[in-house]
Amino acid sequence: MDPRTYRYWVEGKDLVSFRVVVKETDLSIRAVSNLERKAYKLVLKYRGHLEKYLEVNPAFLTALAPLSLPPGAPLIACKMAEAGRLAGVGPMAAVAGAIAELVGQELLEFSPEVIIENGGDIFIRSLKKRVVGIYAGGSPLTGKIGLEIDAQDTPLGVCTSSGTVSHSLSFGQADAVTVISPSVALADAAATAIGNIIQKNEDIPKGIELGQTIAGVAGLVIIKGEQIGLWGRVRLCRTSA
Repeated sequence: MDPRTYRYWVEGKDLVSFRVVVKETDLSIRAVSNLERKAYKLVLKYRGHLEKYLEVNPAFLTALAPLSLPPGAPLIACKMAEAGRLAGVGPMAAVAGAIAELVGQELLEFSPEVIIENGGDIFIRSLKKRVVGIYAGGSPLTGKIGLEIDAQDTPLGVCTSSGTVSHSLSFGQADAVTVISPSVALADAAATAIGNIIQKNEDIPKGIELGQTIAGVAGLVIIKGEQIGLWGRVRLCRTSA
């Protein structure tokens, strides 16, 4: 199965769907109307800010540990660095979540509901309950479970890291680590940090313990093969995705 199949696992058929692609950024967006042109401009803006920053601060791109930023860093870099600091990882672990979050927040000016998926990282603002399916690669749990997201809990980040599916950097072997947080950037970085320590089923409790120590994490799900661990404000449900 194409790993990007997971982008269709968010309930939202009542919304208008469109796609925005700029270099490595590939957003699937749902809103009450087609906001493709506005979203495209926002992606260009935030990618441009980050690319210019990387030109003068190349260490930001390769760091695998938290970095302190000099004064004057752009908003996207600051958001990524703060997420990395809280999760104990490099700032680029939060790039997909940060872009989804910043674009989503600005699109809310034009649509009361916005769902953005960016490489398994989701920004969601909804006026009704939604279900986000969890894609866990070859795990038998793929396609069988999802997260119920209540409208009052949004805006919310729902981010997934995998050591067996995603092309993103991971040092672990989890089929899926899904983290929820009001900050999409933090959910992204935390999912990476937790996923890095999952090598075998027995590591799931350690992953849960780590997630509990990361300020701002509201809940998480870890899937490794047939095993699943969860903590926090998460409600699993069966899904037919």
